[in-house]
Amino acid sequence: MPVPLYEAKAAFFRMPGHPVRIRVLELLQDGPMSVRDLLAAIEVEPSNLSQQLAALRRSGIVTATRTGSTVIYEPADGDVAELLAAARRILSMLPAGRQDLLAELRGTELAR
Repeated sequence: MPVPLYEAKAAFFRMPGHPVRIRVLELLQDGPMSVRDLLAAIEVEPSNLSQQLAALRRSGIVTATRTGSTVIYEPADGDVAELLAAARRILSMLPAGRQDLLAELRGTELAR
């Protein structure tokens, strides 16, 4: 029996639902990155990053290319960037009690 669309959407939205995965997706918007570069930017344990990258690969959200001993990751397509931008727009409309988050959102927009 086929999976209903609403269940497929729920599974899709759970996929990027980890802070490290979100950060990886944000970083990859600027271009492909090696595992070494991702580790330096995210500052997590290599095993944790590896686990999160594997989940993103399995879902098809990112692709990996090996060149010698270096693995380069990049988004599978531009729709991921659109999804992250939509999340940013939605979060920027949060109630006034979330000024800390709004300040961070505005700061990262300036950095891009």
